[in-house]
Amino acid sequence: MSWARKFSKPYRVEHGKKFRLKNYDPADTATLRSEERAGELLAKGVARMAELQDKLYAQDRWGLLLIFQAMDAAGKDGVIKHVMSGVNPQGCQVYSFKTPSAEELDHDYLWRTMKCLPERGRIGIFNRSYYEEVLVVRVHPRILANERIPAPLVTKNIWQERFQDICSLERYLSRNGLVIRKFFLNVSKKEQKKRFLDRLQQPEKNWKFSAADLQEREHWDDYMGAYEDMIANTSTPHAPWFVIPADNKWFTRLAVAAAIVDTLDGLNLAYPKVDAQKKKELEAARKALVGKKGGYLG
Repeated sequence: MSWARKFSKPYRVEHGKKFRLKNYDPADTATLRSEERAGELLAKGVARMAELQDKLYAQDRWGLLLIFQAMDAAGKDGVIKHVMSGVNPQGCQVYSFKTPSAEELDHDYLWRTMKCLPERGRIGIFNRSYYEEVLVVRVHPRILANERIPAPLVTKNIWQERFQDICSLERYLSRNGLVIRKFFLNVSKKEQKKRFLDRLQQPEKNWKFSAADLQEREHWDDYMGAYEDMIANTSTPHAPWFVIPADNKWFTRLAVAAAIVDTLDGLNLAYPKVDAQKKKELEAARKALVGKKGGYLG
């Protein structure tokens, strides 16, 4: 088993029927006890990812969509920053989805994210996503009312219906060459409190704190129930969830990088092969650039 699979497979959920969030320890670090060793492996992963991303771009067949969901202070921004540090910016797009605008509320809930799907050959990152529609909207029903959906369509089965629609969408995208990997950064309530206090006590982190964060923390149990139901109902082999331990940032970043590397490795990416005609064109171009005495014309 490759190092990438070793550190990602334990957290991969493909069939959610028996999924229980309580079975996933937010403080888990697999077999690692050394932050230094994790850093070495992360550097290895970032380098490998850069190599594979270059082939992904050149081959121009597959696209990769990475979705990140988590409670506040779980470390989504830090993971994206550290894990994607070696990727060519031309081949990577990051989108953060905040409170929907008036225009977005006049469309179906998938509309705003569908506009941002990555092209073939590129990696797209969603920092929050359409999954907010079965998380925050579920925890705060008043938001659903603002979406102006016709009343007969808002039934007691609406969450199951949304799960079905999301699964259908992801199946469609996967059948068209978009590989989807979804990450829930699983932070504990205790660790979240610690990080909130750090934001309050350290001036350079004050800007990260919002009073709304504390309000959402009061709904912790509701959110955990919503996350468990979401993962149980939307985990599939073609669009699995990874429930990544998030209490130790150094391990979180390694596990996410491992999952991405393992995914890209599985695509058997390669640079496009040059056919005979193209080789002739390249040889002609080389001869045109080389001078009569063997030097290059300049």
